[in-house]
Amino acid sequence: MGNPSLLPYEMIVRVTSGEPEAMDEVLRHYSKRIRIAAIENGHIDRDTEDSIKSRLVAALFKFRFDEQEV
Repeated sequence: MGNPSLLPYEMIVRVTSGEPEAMDEVLRHYSKRIRIAAIENGHIDRDTEDSIKSRLVAALFKFRFDEQEV
C-alpha cells in the first residue's frame, strides 16, 4: 500500500513533467505542514508561507530521477 504521508511516485513523475494539476495536488498535500512551519508569534506569516511554497516548487523542478533501472 505505502505510507499515506508520502507522495506517490507517479505524482512526482507528473510534477517533474510539468503538470500544473499535479503541482497543485502536491501543494495541497503539504498545506498543513507548510502552515505550521509558517507560524510566527502565534500567527501564520503569509510571506513565510509563500517562501516555503516557492522553495518546494523550485526543489521539485530540480528533482532528477536516477537513470539506472532498479
